[in-house]
Amino acid sequence: MALTGRTALLAALGSLPVGIWDAGWTGILAVNVPLAVACACDFALAAPVRRLGLTRSGDTSARLGDPADITLTLTNPSRHPLRAHLRDAWPPSSWQPGTETEASRHHLTVPPGERRRITTRLRPTRRGDHRTDRVTIRSYGPLGLFSRQGTHKVPWTVRVLPPFTSRKHLPSKLARLRELDGRTSVLTRGAGTEFDSLREYVPGDDTRSIDWRATARHSSVAVRTWRPERDRHILLVLDTGRTSAGRVGDAPRLDASMDAALLLAALASRAGDRVDLLAYDRRVRALVQGRTARDVLPSLVNAMATLEPELVETNARGLTATALRTAPRRSLIVLMTTLDAAPVEEGLLPVLPQLTQRHTVLVASVADPHIAHMATSRGNTEAVYEAAAAAQAQTERHRTADQLRRHGVTVVDATPDQLAPALADAYLALKAAGRL
Repeated sequence: MALTGRTALLAALGSLPVGIWDAGWTGILAVNVPLAVACACDFALAAPVRRLGLTRSGDTSARLGDPADITLTLTNPSRHPLRAHLRDAWPPSSWQPGTETEASRHHLTVPPGERRRITTRLRPTRRGDHRTDRVTIRSYGPLGLFSRQGTHKVPWTVRVLPPFTSRKHLPSKLARLRELDGRTSVLTRGAGTEFDSLREYVPGDDTRSIDWRATARHSSVAVRTWRPERDRHILLVLDTGRTSAGRVGDAPRLDASMDAALLLAALASRAGDRVDLLAYDRRVRALVQGRTARDVLPSLVNAMATLEPELVETNARGLTATALRTAPRRSLIVLMTTLDAAPVEEGLLPVLPQLTQRHTVLVASVADPHIAHMATSRGNTEAVYEAAAAAQAQTERHRTADQLRRHGVTVVDATPDQLAPALADAYLALKAAGRL
């Protein structure tokens, strides 16, 4: 097989060995002078790395599961062409498993005095702020025998936002909201507490809605119609303590709670209500207040992006006091927390009256679908024991929910994929009943 290119050159140079003295050794090392000269020339002709100019542009945020494209502009101010291998380093969670090597490494050639753009596509697997580490460049000479290598700090941050997968339920919930508000053709009007209009009585109407003064002025019986309340205050409270770190499926409970909170916030803002957010365990982790209907959802998504469960026990008294300060007037407080017996009985129940005497309280909790699957297991001894353990866990969970209901709390307990629509339905039911 004929030798070509770099292999042929090395083979030719390798036929002329000579000896030189190395002061650091006690012997003579056999070195090829022509090869050393070629390497020195190759090194001299390689574009210097430290003088390169690098800037970034591109996406600064992306939803979890969506790609983010980051553009790196490289300028070569030297007199030599740049032939380089480049590695754009990001945290491991910025890539899908097994794709980092291919996605982060680039080969490029930049003539003297010119610039080139390369794009690194991130596919983050975790929420939060992803910050670039460094850019490593290895510059080769024309023969590829020698290289220069260096690193550059080119800072950039991509904020990975919650995916908000429950937004697919928003159109159906908005349709239900329009029915309650009387903006679509339905048989009955919403049963809120804000007066809307008068209409003629039809059989089946609640007699308590008859307006006797208006009836006396007309030849027919007049009935008052109502619409759901507007401009109510809703406080979403995320419990970020240790129980929110428990994984249900492929994600922690906190992620499912945030997804449900986003759907409720989108629905409530469309209904004309004001929405605030409080994330708490032993201190305030996030607080969003006073946003307009247009700004509330982006603000919530941005605040939730960096939230992570804290492996500490939630201080229920501190959470209650902070919630009361955040919502001084009557509000709907939606508490995203656990229904495990110990945290509720020892932490929440003793302070719950402070919330319920002033506010309407709704507790939403993420149920583990694996427990329901275990409860139906049969076939062998191990499966029967699993079913018994699951039934006991479900019984304790139902008992805890009943304790909360006896205190006037509305409880929503659903699996991660059903929690968001179930919470939205509970909000609409409270609105229709005039309990906000």
